[in-house]
Amino acid sequence: MIGARGFTVAEFSDKVRALTGQDEHAYSTRQGAYDLRKLRAKSLIDKPARSRRYQVPPEAARTIAGIVTLRDHVIAPILAGVRSPQLGRKPSIWTAVDRDYEQIRIKMQTLFSDLAIDTPAAA
Repeated sequence: MIGARGFTVAEFSDKVRALTGQDEHAYSTRQGAYDLRKLRAKSLIDKPARSRRYQVPPEAARTIAGIVTLRDHVIAPILAGVRSPQLGRKPSIWTAVDRDYEQIRIKMQTLFSDLAIDTPAAA
């Protein structure tokens, strides 16, 4: 999808549908254009003058990679731990990172309780 020439709204929309499993009615080209406008406003993509193709600048690619990594490797595990806290013994090797994650998980449970957000235990 993303090459030296960039990508169009239709190519972007097709890729989003392929990644999310949505059909054309759930994620239309119009929705893709709206999302690209939001990304342009945040300077995460560029559209050269009078072109219909979008490009991702190198700085923005680093930012996007950082956001995805943060979501996949930090936020998702913390939220998974908040939803289904581990019961039982702690591991025999407990690192500083493990302690930090545990503290964040506990604080997130408190935050969700204060906001009255229900986090049912996983089955």
